[in-house]
Amino acid sequence: MQPNTKTSLYGVIGNPIEHSLSPVMHNRAFMETGYNGAYLAFHVTDLESAIAGVRGLGVKGLSVTIPHKVAVMNLLDEIDDMAIKIGAVNTVVNQDGKLYGYNTDCMGAINALLEKTKVHGKNVVMIGAGGAARAIGFGILAHGGKLIILNILEDEGARLSKDLGVPCYPLSEFGRFDYDILIHATPVGMSPEVHKMPVERKDLKPNRVVMDIIYNPLHTRLLTESVKIGCTIVDGVSMFVYQGVAQFEMWTGKKAPVDIMRNVVLKALGE
Repeated sequence: MQPNTKTSLYGVIGNPIEHSLSPVMHNRAFMETGYNGAYLAFHVTDLESAIAGVRGLGVKGLSVTIPHKVAVMNLLDEIDDMAIKIGAVNTVVNQDGKLYGYNTDCMGAINALLEKTKVHGKNVVMIGAGGAARAIGFGILAHGGKLIILNILEDEGARLSKDLGVPCYPLSEFGRFDYDILIHATPVGMSPEVHKMPVERKDLKPNRVVMDIIYNPLHTRLLTESVKIGCTIVDGVSMFVYQGVAQFEMWTGKKAPVDIMRNVVLKALGE
C-alpha cells in the first residue's frame, strides 16, 4: 500500500532507536489488515519538541522507548490508571488532538506468560526492578500471582518493593527461593555478552516456567540452560510482540495479526 494523503502516521521515539524492530512489525501488520498506516522510527533527544510535533502533524500514535517512558508522562493530556501506577508510558494514542498515555508492557508480559502457564496462585520470582520489571510486577499481582523481587541495587529494589507491597531480597540469595515461574527482567545476557546469565546454573530449579524479556539473542543462556533441565521457556519476542499487539489494536480498532507479527520479528532476528 502506497502512502497517500489519508495515510495515518505512527512511530517509535527513543535514543538510541536504530535497533528497534517495531517498524518492521507494525508496518507488516498494517499491510496484512489493509490498514492505511505507516510507522517510522524517530531518534529523539528533545522530547518536548517531538511531542509538539506529534500534535502539530497529527501523528496518530507513538511507541515510547528508552529513555523517554517516564518523562513523556508530563507532556500528555491524560494517562491510564495502570500506567500511572507503573510510573511509565510506552504507548501514546492521539484522539482528535488529545494525547492519551498507556503502558502495554504489562499486558505484553502477561499475555506471553499465559500462552504457557497460569499466573493466578503461582509463586513468581522476578529478577530486576527497573522499568520493565515494574510493569511486569504490576501485571503479575493484577492476575493473582505471588511475587518476590530479587535485585542487585538495594535502593531500586526497595522502591519497587514498597510500590508493589511485595518483599525484595538481594539477588545473591536466589538459591534459597522456590518458584513456579522465574522472570528475568534485566539486560544480563543481552548481545553481545551472550555468555552471561543472572544466576548460577546450579541454582535453577527443574520443570519450572522461565521467562526472559531479552529478545536479542532470542535464546539467551538462561533459557538454554533452563531447557536442559526440563523447564518451559518464554522468550523475549513473545512479550515484545504482545505489547505491540495491544498498541496496534488501540491505534486501529482492528484485530492484530499476532502470528504474522511474531514471524516477521523472528525473521528480522534471523531465526
